[in-house]
Amino acid sequence: MARKSVIQREKKRQKLEQKYHLIRRSSKKEISKVPSLSEKWEIHGKLESLPRNSAPIRLHRRCFSTGRPRANYRDFGLSGHILREMVHACFLPGATRSSW
Repeated sequence: MARKSVIQREKKRQKLEQKYHLIRRSSKKEISKVPSLSEKWEIHGKLESLPRNSAPIRLHRRCFSTGRPRANYRDFGLSGHILREMVHACFLPGATRSSW
């Protein structure tokens, strides 16, 4: 299980990303439309002034039940280990068993 502080930090990043999503998207559209380089630098300065944790690249997908950051399946939101346990316990309908 991941440390609670790491999970809370990830939740904080998700909230910041949602808060600044529209500002970031509109600034990037403006950069592509503006022809002069000096105006592009001004808009780029606005992007740099946003909090670093509001960038979507900083988000990390985590397992829903354990908070594990690696080997996650997007379809289920679970790590491979937990997914395998749930399939073997027949908690996920339609998923087939495999043994490895």
